[in-house]
Order: sequence, then structure tokens, then C-alpha cells
Amino acid sequence: MGFLFVSLVPDSATQDTKMTLLPVKTRVQAVLQMAMVREFLAEFLSTYIMMVFGLGSVAHWVLSKDLGSYLGVNLGFGFGVTMGIHIAGNISGAHMNAAITFTSCALGRLPWKKFPVYVLSQFLGSFLAAATTFLLFYGAIMSFSGEQLIVSGPLGTAGIFATYLPDHMTLWRGFLSEVIVTGLLQLCIMAITDKKNSPALEGTHAVVIGILVVIIGISLGMNSGYAINPSRDLPPRFFTFIAGWGNEVFSTKNWWWVPVVAPILGAYLGGLVYLVFIEYSFPQEPQILENYKVSKDDGTPALPKTQPPLTSVNPNSVSTEVTPTVKSAPPPNDTIYIEHL
Repeated sequence: MGFLFVSLVPDSATQDTKMTLLPVKTRVQAVLQMAMVREFLAEFLSTYIMMVFGLGSVAHWVLSKDLGSYLGVNLGFGFGVTMGIHIAGNISGAHMNAAITFTSCALGRLPWKKFPVYVLSQFLGSFLAAATTFLLFYGAIMSFSGEQLIVSGPLGTAGIFATYLPDHMTLWRGFLSEVIVTGLLQLCIMAITDKKNSPALEGTHAVVIGILVVIIGISLGMNSGYAINPSRDLPPRFFTFIAGWGNEVFSTKNWWWVPVVAPILGAYLGGLVYLVFIEYSFPQEPQILENYKVSKDDGTPALPKTQPPLTSVNPNSVSTEVTPTVKSAPPPNDTIYIEHL
């Protein structure tokens, strides 16, 4: 037994709807293909991925000592960085770090007009990652802390989302630690990506930088939690303030501003150190002025290769033969060199 369905919408109306949707789709695609929009979305998504993996690894370590470890935290953040670079590396550079973005602008490698765009996208991605982590681990957090949101102490869970200074550290020693560690991060990243030096093999930058983050965490992360990134620390801290942990997330040891200021200062100093000690020491390659040569005999410049030789014609002669008056170019070893300033 068959059924016959009759469309109550005229074909002309359907075609009009399609014609209306096409310009909308075209406009949306045009907006998404704008360079600034693409970079914003790339930084947002790469930071989100890095932070979800990183915060998730911290949650395992805090909430279940059997399932998590400090090494696991380092691996979570390190390979989170690797995945973020694969997502956005060829679009925005995959900074995922406001300190890296600031240094890129300060050293003239990124226009300042992009600084707020990059930082805003990183902060939004990090904030959303904190919200996602809270949603996924809400039951475990409540079970661990007895249905309370506690900042510090044996049942503290705010440390899942942001860094807090341990008891053996003072504020300014923690500040110094963040400056030095972030400086090392910036310096090593510049070395890894410097094509004039000894960069990572093509296609391996993401893995190598991820391993760098793991190494920093294993060797230097104990003192301050190696925030090394304002985009990693401040947005999740603000989320915990909203979610119910309260003012203590900002007031504890007055630490909250250090992971914002110290990494920016450290990254800039690390970039300067690499430029002065390494990049500026490279010999400048000479530029060859190919079209102009110097004659061996009289030192007068010969004409470019692309220009035909000048000829001399006797007006009293009816012959069409011409005689070149310009000497041929000398061998390549007499080439003029112009040095880059």
C-alpha cells in the first residue's frame, strides 16, 4: 500500500528560500575567511584544547592520587600544547599565551593591533575550558571536598583551575621564578623555530615545543606551579570566583597578579636575550646585484643582461652590419656585493 505526499509549499517559494539563504551563507563564509577572524577563532580553539587537557590532568591528580600524578599534569599540558599547535599553528601561530603574544608584538614580529584580538580569544578559550572541566568533574569535586568549594588546604580544589603559591615560597621569590621560567620558555621557542639556527625538523615543531613544556614542568614547576602564561591562569581563576569559590581565589597570598605580570616580563627578557646572544650574532648574507657587473679593464659598469648591446652605425654606409661598442660582462667572480645593514 503506497502513500502519496503532496507538498503544500509551492516550488517558487522553495526556490526563493534557497536564493535567500545563498547570500547569507556567502556573507558568513566571507566573514570567517577574514584574516583577523580566522586568527581569533584559531587562538580560541587552540587555547581551549590546551587548557581542557591540562586542567583535566590536574583534576585527576588532585581528586584521585591513584589515577593522576605530577608527571601526568606535565604530560597533559605539554601534549595539550602540541595539539593546540597542530590546530592553529599555520593560521595564527598558536600562541595560546598572552606573554608570547606580547613579546611577538614588542619585538616587531606581530602588529600591535592584533594583540587585543589574540589575548581576548585566548582568555575566552581558557575560561570556557575551565567551565568544561568544572562540568565534567563536578561530581568528583563535590565528593572530594564534602559538597563544598574550598580554595586551599587538604580539601582544596581551586588549585585544579589556577596556580597558588606553596607554603615554602614568598611572593617575590615566586615572582622571580615565573620571570625566569617564562624567559626560558620564550628563549627555547625562538631557538626551535629559528630557521637560521638549528630549528626542529619540519613538521615536528608541535611535538618539540610540547616536550619543552613537559621539561619545564618536571624541572622548574615545583616553586610556583609554572603558570608561565596569563591566559592559562587568570581566566580560570575568574571562573572559580564566579562558580562559588569566592574572593579567596584572589586574596590568598595576594598571588593572583603574579602569573599575569611576571610571565610577560620574563618572556620579553627571554626574547631579548636570544636576539642579543644568538640572532644578532649571525653573519648577514650579502645581496648580489645581478644585473650590473664591473669590467675588469676600466671598472665601468656593463649593461644588464636583459638590455641589448648598443650599436654604432656609419651614416655614410649602406651596410646593415653593426659593431658593438660595449665590452662583454666579466666572469661572476667580479660581481658587486651589497651588504645588508
